[in-house]
Amino acid sequence: MGKNSDIQRAPIAGKTRMTPSEAFVETLVANGVTNVFGIVGSAIMDALDIFPASGIRYIPTVHEQGAGHMADGYARVSGKHGVCIGQNGPGITNFVTSTAAAYWAHSPVVVVTPESGTMTMGLGGFQETDQLPIFSKITKYQGHVNNPKRMAEITGRCFDRAMLEMGPTQLNIPRDYFYGDHEFEIPQPIRIERGAGGEKSLDEAAAMLASAKFPVIVSGGGVVMSAGLDACVALADLLGAAVVNSYLHNDSFPAKHPLWCGPLGYQGSKAGMTLISQADVVLALGTRLGPFGTLPQHGMDYWPKDAKIIQVDADPRMLGLVKKVSVGICGDAKAAAEALTKRLKNMQLAGSANREERLTKIKNEKKKWEDELNEWTHERDPWSLSVMKDSPYMHPRQMLRELEKAMPENAMVSTDIGNICSVSNSYLRFNAPNSMFAAMSFGNCGYAFPTIIGAKLAAPDRPAVAYVGDGAWGMSFGEILTCVRENIPVTAVVFHNKQWGAEKKNQVDFYSNRFLGTNLENPSFAAIARSMGAEGVVVDKLADVGPALRAACEAQKSGKTTIIEVLVTQELGDPFRRDALSMPVRFLDKNKKYV
Repeated sequence: MGKNSDIQRAPIAGKTRMTPSEAFVETLVANGVTNVFGIVGSAIMDALDIFPASGIRYIPTVHEQGAGHMADGYARVSGKHGVCIGQNGPGITNFVTSTAAAYWAHSPVVVVTPESGTMTMGLGGFQETDQLPIFSKITKYQGHVNNPKRMAEITGRCFDRAMLEMGPTQLNIPRDYFYGDHEFEIPQPIRIERGAGGEKSLDEAAAMLASAKFPVIVSGGGVVMSAGLDACVALADLLGAAVVNSYLHNDSFPAKHPLWCGPLGYQGSKAGMTLISQADVVLALGTRLGPFGTLPQHGMDYWPKDAKIIQVDADPRMLGLVKKVSVGICGDAKAAAEALTKRLKNMQLAGSANREERLTKIKNEKKKWEDELNEWTHERDPWSLSVMKDSPYMHPRQMLRELEKAMPENAMVSTDIGNICSVSNSYLRFNAPNSMFAAMSFGNCGYAFPTIIGAKLAAPDRPAVAYVGDGAWGMSFGEILTCVRENIPVTAVVFHNKQWGAEKKNQVDFYSNRFLGTNLENPSFAAIARSMGAEGVVVDKLADVGPALRAACEAQKSGKTTIIEVLVTQELGDPFRRDALSMPVRFLDKNKKYV
């Protein structure tokens, strides 16, 4: 797929005389980098010139934010570094949003930020800004090359820290430091083996789980990152524990498994919420239990008030941060699950006495939720009922159900932020890890489409689908050109309802239908896609949703990018930020009446 170099070689060993540009590129080679995303600029041209000879493919994008999201998607699927690079100044500031998203997704993205030359820095020159403070709160580590002789050392450290600290790092390089001639030794990558956690804390957790009569596991992103799905399944099977996915990690436990109960958080699974509310012990495996993923939903304040909480996280700063924990384990999710399973196999499990009763309850709650989803064909609030009354278009929930039915088994799906994309949380089910990608807590628009491009580059044989609302689509559809130019075929499903739905719901619920900035007039997105060299399909009938998705995913095999424009009503799901808004009081009329 795309333009692949036929040059693959081992990194240079020992001390060698070379230019800093060569030292930079050789360090990339040592870290297994084969793809870099960005927009060309004079600041990086000397290093860029030797990418082909080093077996590195440069993917030119339409916007640097898109490049950063592509690096994020690539990293999350491949398990390798995602790398993005751009021109100093405005090219670098365009990486801010994508870097923040990667930070909350724990993606090992290396953001290479060439800056103005050392002899003019501080004089207010062309494309100059102080680039380190901008990224200081959204990176795990910042490396600044303060001498060209340290190019390989500091470049290598940024790549090491991205993996060791599980998040983006910044490599800041004055643009004049790419030149010269020095002796370099290319550092070999540092990788660590993550352990299961402390023996005492594991013993305490095992004893707590053994005494549990209604254990529930929250399987988080750490399970995916550690390749720990099988270990989580084995532990759940031993305990007979219901398993819920942490928010926006619907790929952290196989949906086909009888113990899978769906995701928590906004627009999540009522079955999962009902079951966790009854838990006496909760094992939070590889999750920080973020506040947005445990908020009340569907009218349910479901987080158990009296349950004992065992939290496993590779970052000790996350332990007990959001929820008070009974036992905190600083360890790798896979290794911790395996260690707990080993201990529990030799213990008497209190939950064995009511295991069959518990399994029946899990089965019944899941069926009840599936039946409700099948019957939940449209929203029932007054606003939604009024706007869909005369609409010829599809109900969003019915459309999402059809997409779910047609989704290929091994598909990867990225979701943008917005009302319909968020409602899709109820309908996205996966059986393999590295299948669902979202901007996590950062929640930025324009995330899904470029991210799925990066994911597709990392896994070219898997169908790649982005869910995007029409508002967010305006921020990202330019990357269609990247798909076409670079032959990276993906599918985008664009929910066309002519509104910023999440914010409009707030105006419906809190501002008496006073709509400011939320109504959109759009052209035909399918026609735009065709003009850019992609396939464009308009779907306005429910019966056509599944066939359109299947055809688009099949077309990826022949290199075709397809934009499916689905026309849906303006009905809206539950408010997105119920926690952040309250009913305002407005003093408006001449009689001093509050309205």
